[in-house]
Amino acid sequence: MSGDKPSFLYSLKAVLWSFVGLRRKSDFDKDEVKLNPFHIILAGLLAVLLFIGILVTVVKLVVS
Repeated sequence: MSGDKPSFLYSLKAVLWSFVGLRRKSDFDKDEVKLNPFHIILAGLLAVLLFIGILVTVVKLVVS
């Protein structure tokens, strides 16, 4: 990963760890400077869609 332009996967990882709630203060401080806002929005939308998909799948399995 390059020093000043983190990849989309880095942003996705940061969003997923934030969903779980397991982020260190030092990670937040580094991310605040390094992350691309467009990547964060896109990663957040993908994470929400994944979460909804998992919930729908679990409900369908339990109901059937």
